[in-house]
Amino acid sequence: MAVLGAGLIGVDLAAKIMRSDLLDCGLVAGRDQRTPGLRQAADLGIATSADGVRSVLEAETPFDIVFDATNAMAHAEHAELLGRSRILLVDLTPSRVGRMIVPSVNGTDVPEHGDVNMVSCGGQAAVPILHAITRLHRVDHVEVVTTAAGLSVGRSTRLNLDEYVDTTQEAVRTFTGVKGVKGVKAILNVSPARPPATFRVAMTLIGDGLDAGSVRDAVDEAAADVQAFAAGFAVSACVVADGRAFVAVEVNSRGDRLPAYAGNLDIINSAAIKVAERHAAQAFTLAEEKTA
Repeated sequence: MAVLGAGLIGVDLAAKIMRSDLLDCGLVAGRDQRTPGLRQAADLGIATSADGVRSVLEAETPFDIVFDATNAMAHAEHAELLGRSRILLVDLTPSRVGRMIVPSVNGTDVPEHGDVNMVSCGGQAAVPILHAITRLHRVDHVEVVTTAAGLSVGRSTRLNLDEYVDTTQEAVRTFTGVKGVKGVKAILNVSPARPPATFRVAMTLIGDGLDAGSVRDAVDEAAADVQAFAAGFAVSACVVADGRAFVAVEVNSRGDRLPAYAGNLDIINSAAIKVAERHAAQAFTLAEEKTA
């Protein structure tokens, strides 16, 4: 594995890779040698570089998977450069360049190589819940309100706030079937509160036949699937009345390099690691079949 980007997301990704039984982190690459994240990665015993994507392209041993934790604008260039090789590029920016993947919904759709997009932190928290409900009930309108602590929102994310909202909305449309500009609305709040606010996603759905029992069962099942790889994911509210459902989830970061309130970073990183581990397991299985 290689990680592009040495911010909060990139360093936490490297730490998660290091404790995986299937993955090995061979490089963390940034663009400025003074970046604290490069020093932190080096302290973990990982090779680092300030040459960005060039260090991946010029590596003596090709990488199998590259995580892009930079920004949406940079990812377009990275996808073009790395698309010429047989690398699986896991995009943690809201670029919408590659196939959108939410592990508990369509995690088996990961290609052997190419570009997959992890949507957004709000998308990773909301889509499993919304997908589960809309499989059972007709829904005409969805609103997703994401609140993240300002301290957990880095420079790259702040540069991509419009892309974040657009990508989250597109993911909700794709995975729920709710169409139209008025059908889906996403809002992002960056909270300056002290102590920092816990990452929270509130979802409102309007539709026909929404039943409290079936909605709650669907939400609980979807939450359990997410908790299998993001243990800090929890449902904090689920209310159904008068053709309207309100579901709220909170995510606390569990260990690694992130504070507890940075559940937004933890869930998208955990989802990306889940995708990479599934890809690695499939590669090992294919290799064993070829040698059998």
